[in-house]
Amino acid sequence: MLETQVKVRFCETDLLGHISNTSYFVYIEEARANFLELFDYKKNLEKQFFIVASVRCDFIHQGYYMQVFNIKSSISRIGTKSIELQHEIICTETNKVIAQGSDVLVYFDREGQNSIPIPDALKELLSTHMVS
Repeated sequence: MLETQVKVRFCETDLLGHISNTSYFVYIEEARANFLELFDYKKNLEKQFFIVASVRCDFIHQGYYMQVFNIKSSISRIGTKSIELQHEIICTETNKVIAQGSDVLVYFDREGQNSIPIPDALKELLSTHMVS
């Protein structure tokens, strides 16, 4: 599991100070990028990498300007060609779960422009971050 902390900026809210629903996807993206860095993701970007196939978010409680969130990210599934990450967005002050999200990432070959099996060595490394 990896934890990412974000602070809600004014531009991410509406006129009432609530977080815009689209902003949660930015938080999930930041958490996903931080998570992939655990695997030295940048060293092989010119050949093979993960691409986003799907992102979803369930809104549990309202979020507001200036709140600080802790995003807990982990792998919930490892398939042949894809993985699924889950994210829990928690208010650091109240410890309430504000939102829960997930994304499916497909392993992709740039030259062939198609999905490919995740190498066994990478699968083994990814499995150390799976939730049980």
